[in-house]
Amino acid sequence: MFKVLVPAAAALGLIAFAAQSQGAASEPRMTQPVMSWTLHHDGEFAKLAYGVPNSDQLAIMVACQPGDRTASVYGDVRLETAQVVQASYGAQPLDPLSGGLAEETRIAVNDPSLTGLAERGRLTVEGDAGRFTLAADPEERRLVRDFLAYCGAERA
Repeated sequence: MFKVLVPAAAALGLIAFAAQSQGAASEPRMTQPVMSWTLHHDGEFAKLAYGVPNSDQLAIMVACQPGDRTASVYGDVRLETAQVVQASYGAQPLDPLSGGLAEETRIAVNDPSLTGLAERGRLTVEGDAGRFTLAADPEERRLVRDFLAYCGAERA
């Protein structure tokens, strides 16, 4: 009788251990959200954003209309080397990132900071945490080039 019970008990123990190991391995692990460059169109506006896709977590957003030749920059970080264009005075739009009044920063679409992002995949910015570089992989660089082409396009 022990010859049957001992192997059966061992087999049940092995099955229980395997099931427990699989359950632990399939539990979701907490990971940091990955930030990336995305391009969206909202009516005539094109919006190039660096943040967590499909969320409100954005570090910077650059928006333009076709043929405008300048773009509005919003976000928690500032473009380090961008040559800021004087913003128009008057009613200020709402900042799409904070919901408050925007301090509108405008830059030329052909500014070296934006063209450098498209060509080399790097954009140097400054924020509360200091100076750092936002990177773009080859696919994201294509999105940046599409954005710049759209902004510089003449109106039909």
